[in-house]
Amino acid sequence: MRFAVRALDEVPQVPGADLDWHPLQHFFGLTAFGANLFVARDEGDELIVAHDESESGQEELYLVLRGRARFALDGEEHEVAALGIVAVPEPTVRREATALEPGAMVLALGGPPTEFQSTWQPSWFESVPKLH
Repeated sequence: MRFAVRALDEVPQVPGADLDWHPLQHFFGLTAFGANLFVARDEGDELIVAHDESESGQEELYLVLRGRARFALDGEEHEVAALGIVAVPEPTVRREATALEPGAMVLALGGPPTEFQSTWQPSWFESVPKLH
């Protein structure tokens, strides 16, 4: 497959899950990073199960696409609304997320740390600050 375009409802869900889990990486055959979309059926649904990535060494990024979720990062809680981003580059951070309303939707991306080789020019970002 060279490319694919699908509506979300065309991406199968993992059967038996307690929420709507669309395994994007699996469905599209992606190998450079993990990608999953989680949709809460009810308030209180566990969107991201409590875990860390100590064994895999993965960095993860979560994007709340709809609704609100409560993220716990090493026990520190953060309420994140739609279009909020949670970045977890440190694999040992314990993380989890719970839906604060039905329909809350979180996109989870992850992969092992590597030196990313962008095709964009570094000069384009010289005046763009980084979070430290």
